[in-house]
Amino acid sequence: MKITSISIALLLFLSNFGYSQQILPTETKALLEVSVTNFADKPLPKEIIDFVGKRNKTPITVTTDKDGKAKVLLPEGDIYDIKYRDFMEQVNYSQVDIPTELGAMTYQLTIKFEPEKVFTLKNVHFETAKAVLIPNSFDALNELVGALKANPNMVIEIAGHTDNVGTAETNQTLSQERANSVMKYLISKGIASTRVSAKGYGSSQSVAPNNTEEGRQQNRRTEVRIIKE
Repeated sequence: MKITSISIALLLFLSNFGYSQQILPTETKALLEVSVTNFADKPLPKEIIDFVGKRNKTPITVTTDKDGKAKVLLPEGDIYDIKYRDFMEQVNYSQVDIPTELGAMTYQLTIKFEPEKVFTLKNVHFETAKAVLIPNSFDALNELVGALKANPNMVIEIAGHTDNVGTAETNQTLSQERANSVMKYLISKGIASTRVSAKGYGSSQSVAPNNTEEGRQQNRRTEVRIIKE
């Protein structure tokens, strides 16, 4: 989904130290201890982080625990892109260099991040001037279902938006019906009705000018608004 604005701070703290752990570094793989918090230093649990090496393109994935912590072994002698999954969308952040060093090395990585509360669903489409979901929307909606099941306490609003073509009343009705369609789909896939609401905003919250087709296309969107985490 498109993130129109996001506030990110990424802080890397690299230090060498040795101690006994269940996961231990080796001569060829460094131990990376990861800590994820928001800007108020509140730990962020269940956050998914991928490390993708410049040489070895296979992602190495970790998920933070209830304290916002995770540990991962990374092969030495590579630079890793850090990719962070913000609810549904993967976001590129920065890089971490794991050099080849003698001995068993341990590093620390601290990420500070303020999660977004509003996401635009990509690839969710409807029949023209109708609230009927087109089948190619189901992959994106199933991904949303998976994200909600992975975050069982989350409560969301499905927000429907249109361009300004047509009357305000027609657009309001269409946006509400489209939001309802997405909500019903999520419920049909096992998401409790108490966790999902739907609201149509018509053309009242445009994100682009309506005087071009490109702008109107951006305004015809379906958003996920996180009400409770």
